[in-house]
Formats: sequence, C-alpha cells, structure tokens
Amino acid sequence: MPRQTHWSKMHWSKIDAISCLAEASTLCATLDGMRSIHTQAAVLAKPRGPVAIESVYLGEPGPGEVLVRMEACGICHSELYVQSLEKLPLAPLTLGHEGIGRIEAIGPEVNGWAPGDRAGITFLGPTCGACEWCLSGRERFCPKQANFGYSLHGALTNYAMAPAAGLVRVPEQLPADQAAPLCCAGWTAWGALGEAGLQPGQAVALSGLGGLGHLALQMARHRGLRVAAVDVSEAKLEMARQEGAEITVLAESAGRALQKQHGGVDAAIVLTPSPAAIQQAFRSLKRNGTLVLVGISVNQYDLPLVDTIVKGISIRGSYLGPRRDLPEVFDMAVRGIIRPHSHTHTLQEAPGLLEQMRRGDLMGRAVITW
Repeated sequence: MPRQTHWSKMHWSKIDAISCLAEASTLCATLDGMRSIHTQAAVLAKPRGPVAIESVYLGEPGPGEVLVRMEACGICHSELYVQSLEKLPLAPLTLGHEGIGRIEAIGPEVNGWAPGDRAGITFLGPTCGACEWCLSGRERFCPKQANFGYSLHGALTNYAMAPAAGLVRVPEQLPADQAAPLCCAGWTAWGALGEAGLQPGQAVALSGLGGLGHLALQMARHRGLRVAAVDVSEAKLEMARQEGAEITVLAESAGRALQKQHGGVDAAIVLTPSPAAIQQAFRSLKRNGTLVLVGISVNQYDLPLVDTIVKGISIRGSYLGPRRDLPEVFDMAVRGIIRPHSHTHTLQEAPGLLEQMRRGDLMGRAVITW
C-alpha cells in the first residue's frame, strides 16, 4: 500500500484499462493506520506529455484544505494550453477547473465549509487578498494567485483535495453537468461581454462558437445586443442561428463580410486561440470599436498599428471575471436565461475528448460526470 502523502505531492502509479474500470474510488488504510483516498484522475505527467487516467493516493485534508467528492467537471480548451507549455509549476498535474462537488471532509483551520456543502472549483484559486487587484475586486490579476489545474491539482478526478479559500458556492438547484461549465466558460463569457462595454442595440461579433461562444451568445442576447456569430463550422453557425444570432458568417472572410454587408461591429470578442480569428475580428470593427481577446495560446499576432491608431481601436485581454460575477452567472442559469449545451462522459473518456477539442470537433461543452 503506498505511503500517505500530502495532497500537493501525490503518489502516482499507472493503471491499466481493466483496473481503471474495476476500481471505484475507495477509502483505504495507509501503513500508519491513517485514512487516505485511492482515486482516479486525468493526469498530465510532464510538460507537453500525454494526458492519461492514473491512480492517485490522497492523504487526509491538511490545514485549510477540504476533500471534495466530485459530481462533474467540464473540459476546457485551457487544458490544451497547459498541456502545450514547456514548463509547469506542478507536475504530475491533475487537470480540470470546471468542477462541481460535495465536501467530504475538512481539515483544521477551515471555516465556513462543512461536510455535505456543495462547492465549485474554478481556475482561480486562493489569492493574497491584500494587493491592489484583490482589494479592488480584480482578484484574477493577483500576482500571487494559485490556479486549479495549473499550480494546484484540479477537478478532473473522483476526489479532489483543495484549499477551502479557493472554492465557490454553487446553487443546489443546478444539475451538476449544467453548473460545471459556468465555473469557467460561463464566467469568462460574462466577463468578456463586460469588457466590451456595449449598450443594448449595439453589435458584437463572437468568434468561436464552442464551449464559451454558445454561452456568450445567450448572454449577449440577454443584454439586448445584436450578435454576429463567426466560426469555421457550418454546424456551429446553425446552432448560433437557433440561439438567435442575427448574423452568421464563416470565419475565413468574416472581417470583410461584416464590414461590407453590415457596416462593421461595435466590438468583437475572440473566444478561440487562433491568430487568424484575431485578424478577422480586427477587420470587422467599426471606428472606435473594441477587440476583446479571450482564447489563450502561445501564438503571436501582428498588430496593425496604423489602423489601431487612426481608427481609435481599443484592444483588451479578458480573463475570467470578478469573483462577484460568478453568483450572477449561476443565477442566470437557475432562472433559465442561459443553458449550457453540455454532453456527459466518463472520466476514462477525458484524454480522447481533449483530442477531439484540439481538432475542433466538439459541440457545446464536454462534461465528465460521476
């Protein structure tokens, strides 16, 4: 039996497909008689390595930590970004940051959480709480932040050990597979629309109609905006039409089409990491328009300086949103204003789903459920 280890220094061992299916997450005794958790997780063992389902042993919660029994976790495109990095702050690493679960056990010095409470695990973990960004409601820019599925182990696992300070409250009314995508995709989409700063009746182009884009479209409609949906997939454009997009345009020539046929847009939000999509979005903007960049990658983009200056274009990066926005996003789902197009899968399917996402084959949001 593996020796008990701290949650951030897990003991990892490979398991084959048969044992992966046969072994449910079980409580097991360590050699010193203390309780530990034997669980399974989607693990990135090393930078730029493959993602595999591995067996993980967790010790009891330490000071400030809680053990969460997961109900669901969405698969985000950021997982591919983390996988592409040359260096990782933590490896091996359990991926996942769209997690919904129940508190199973709490460690010392945990206040405000109890076993049975429903909790969400997002990308944004604990922050310092004292810097200018934390004090002004911009915690996501804290230079000392920790991040689930990056510098902390994430939620693509049957059981997750997490610092309680990084968890969020989740409404009981929301099914887990509907709540999970809101922890990143929904929160990020709402934040990006806020960065665009548009008023009802203005036009926004949404480039990339995947996990973020389909929620951004619903939210934009709720805000009273005219929506131009842009994607390389005709199937996704058809989905956008069904969701109420006023304009749908194939991505290859979107900039020219939106300018020539519709007079341009007031803001363009790029939800995909493609540099070509950024170029088309820039071309689609009216004078004094705003370009909001959301899709993250290591790719470079050449900025057209002349047009940026003489047309008064604003360019903003958008990353998640203020913590205070997430309850509002959950509430929109509770009230039926937004509804994630989620499709559920088992944990064993996670590596294959990531490859489908890499190819752009997924519609809506893939969610692992337990």
